[in-house]
Order: sequence, then C-alpha cells, then structure tokens
Amino acid sequence: MGLHDGRVAIVTGAAGGIGREHALEFARQGARVVVNDVGPAQDVVDEIVADGGEAVANNDDISDWDGAGRLIATALDTFGELHVLVNNAGILRDKMFVNMDIDMWDAVIRVHLRGTFAPTKHAVAYWRERHKAGEAVSHPRVINTSSPSGLYGNVGQSNYGAAKAAIASFTVILADELARMGITVNAIAPSALTQMTQGLETYVARMQEIKERTGFDAGSPANIAPLVVWLASAEAADITGRVFNVKGGAISVAETWVAGPGVEKEARWDPEELGSVIPELVAKARPNSDGAGKPRG
Repeated sequence: MGLHDGRVAIVTGAAGGIGREHALEFARQGARVVVNDVGPAQDVVDEIVADGGEAVANNDDISDWDGAGRLIATALDTFGELHVLVNNAGILRDKMFVNMDIDMWDAVIRVHLRGTFAPTKHAVAYWRERHKAGEAVSHPRVINTSSPSGLYGNVGQSNYGAAKAAIASFTVILADELARMGITVNAIAPSALTQMTQGLETYVARMQEIKERTGFDAGSPANIAPLVVWLASAEAADITGRVFNVKGGAISVAETWVAGPGVEKEARWDPEELGSVIPELVAKARPNSDGAGKPRG
C-alpha cells in the first residue's frame, strides 16, 4: 500500500531533475502520474511503466492558458480524476540586474509565475465544480515550488527570485482562499544539484564534499520528492499555507515576513523626525537572511 494508491497526480517540468524524481516517487507510492514537460516527458513515462506504474506524457506549455487547460484535461481524460497538482516547471535566465534585458525578465516570470497560476486555476476550477455538485474530490492538493532565492535572495537572480517570492506569497494567500473546499496549498524551496544549479560552483563543491565525506548524496534531486509526496497525501490534511526549505536530509519551515521592531505615535510623522527613528529600528531588527535562511553577520 502506498500513500497515493488510487490517486492521480500531475507534475509539471518532470522530464528531468527534481520534477522527474517527484513523478517517479508518486508512481512508487501508487499514483497514476501525468508527466508534463516541453522536453522528453515520454522517457519518464516509460520508466514508470517499466516499473509497473501508470503514467502518461503531456508536452503542453504550462505558461500558456490553453496549454495549461489541456494539461488538466489530460489527467481527466486519461485517468478520470485529479487529486494532486505539483507546479515544478521552471527556467533560469541569470544575469546581474544592470545587464538584464526585458526578455530575460519576461521569460522567467512567465514560466514560473504564470506557469504556476494557469495550471492551478484550471485544476481549482475542476475541484470547485465537483465541490459545488456535492462530489468533492478526496484530499485535493496543490504543491508549488518556490526557492531560497525567492525567500532569502541571491545575487544575479532578481528575475528568478522575484518570481519565486511571488509564488511563496501566492501559496499563503491561496491556502486561505481554498480552505473551505478542503484544498490544501503548500510550497517547497528546494536545493539540489540539477541542470539549473550547474553554474553555482560553491554549492556544487559543497555537495561533492559532503558526498565524499559521508557517502550521502546530499545534492541529489531525489531527496526533494519525499516531502512533496507526503504533503500531497491524505496524511497532510492539516498542513496548508506553508513553505518548506528542503535540501539533502534537511527540512525546515520557512517563516513568513513578520513585523519587527516598531514605533508609533498618534500623529503624522515629519520626515525630519525620522532620522533619529529609522536607524534605531533597523539596528534592533533581525538582519536579512543569507542564502541558507540564516541571519547575516
């Protein structure tokens, strides 16, 4: 018995890397899987089928409204149901902001942010209709993909980080909006060695050092899938609106923005007063996080 026996899951961007590992683990846990990617999704389907599972490929562009609709229809037409949507697809167009052009910005925002919105909108529309008809789907789940770059920042990724920060906020808001229908919405901020992280030399070197020292492949994208598969299961019914950091064998809850040190008076501030107020508040505040989510300094 698997966590997802009888359930149907869609994973976007699943031809390789983290998405591929999600698809494989869902299949191992008994799910019938729609493997979406503009790349060779059929290869992953063949791997699942060879291992005794059920899967179908979909090559639609999830950032295209009609393409996202066809993706959801693929699950319904093939398997007759949809329980889980994992929004994983993404691209990189890294560049220092002063050298970034509008096409680099638009491409990343489109794939990550619109590519999360569009499939989710179509999936929720289906679940909402079922809910209104009194035939609610059992434990519907949305799992989004944010990033440490979006939560904590990373030089050279203003486009990617902006999109991933927006996805984190989208997750929190959507969880509140959809709770009445029993739909949970969570996100992960994963770190793993994939095609998208090949240029991060310091991170690659650190993962290699851990592997040589301990034998544990901490950088493997396979380490990310267990959390996603569990969050998508019936066991996670009480978990929603959360973003989780996951890297190697480490899992932590990313805490949202909080109101730090403050001051208030019952009148409008004069700009000349703030020179003695704002620096003091900043000095008391928690420093911004580094890329690992720890306070700088």
